[in-house]
Amino acid sequence: MRDGWSWVRGRILAACAVLTALLLAFHSAVPNGVGRLGSLLEAFLPWLGVPVVVLVCLALLRRSAGAAVAVLLPAVVWAYLFGPLLLPAPGGGGEGGRPYELVAVQHNVGDENRDPAGTARALTGAGAQLVALEELTPAALPLYASALAADYPHHVVEGSVGLWSKYPLSQARRVDIRPRGIPEGWNRGLRATAATPGGEVAVYVAHLPSVRLGPGGFGSGFRDESAVLLGAALAAEERETVVVLGDLNGTAQDRGLAPVTSRAAPPHRGFALSWPAAFPLARIDQVLARSATVLDIRALPPTASDHLPVAARIRLPPP
Repeated sequence: MRDGWSWVRGRILAACAVLTALLLAFHSAVPNGVGRLGSLLEAFLPWLGVPVVVLVCLALLRRSAGAAVAVLLPAVVWAYLFGPLLLPAPGGGGEGGRPYELVAVQHNVGDENRDPAGTARALTGAGAQLVALEELTPAALPLYASALAADYPHHVVEGSVGLWSKYPLSQARRVDIRPRGIPEGWNRGLRATAATPGGEVAVYVAHLPSVRLGPGGFGSGFRDESAVLLGAALAAEERETVVVLGDLNGTAQDRGLAPVTSRAAPPHRGFALSWPAAFPLARIDQVLARSATVLDIRALPPTASDHLPVAARIRLPPP
């Protein structure tokens, strides 16, 4: 049994703690040229909190004063980056006053979903005013539309993405986010104007291409190219208040989504890990806003999809 604490023991633990802190603080410096390692790290960046906890336990077991002090570095950086997401969400508002708040649900329903009607009914219980769905198939679309019609009388569908709304929708159109190399007919983007009590809002629904992890690294080329196209559409959007709903196949920290997240901000509160549904590791289903605030986001109970639906509260700016 070791006697007391030592500044000599645990040098490897201390080095690991410093390395973890550097990865957290300077993740954007990790190069993306080979295997897109930077994006891969950023896709799971919050999970670096797990080795921090492990390092704390090991430092205590080894009674290493040096490691115990060093592990404070990644703990502080993690708390700075992600601690605010754990804080209580601000109180609600918008009931007869200003600013107005609405709830939006985002869900990749899955093209192999065996219970479209049940999935749609589950989403209506979230109390949302806007519902965005991706991976709509021609066979399942009428089932979703029928199940949602009573609560959401307004909807628009483009290709495999759709938007259902309690508010009237206008100026609906397709948004071209198809990367080069993907055949014609690939249609995963739309834009519509929702006439909310808090003013007109441009709502975008998008489903960016999937990423793949293989021998060549983190395959996100198509996703990144599609993000550039979506970012360009947001930059050209004339309406000030914008909400973006979609399966962006990336986390808010992933630099591959920077063309989008630089134009519309992610939620202030909540992790809402959404994929895979069986054991969620990342939130790739996003709710973003420009000239509005996504107050918080939460994951909803599972449906028959491989994604969890997410619901977010959005505070619109005063008129």
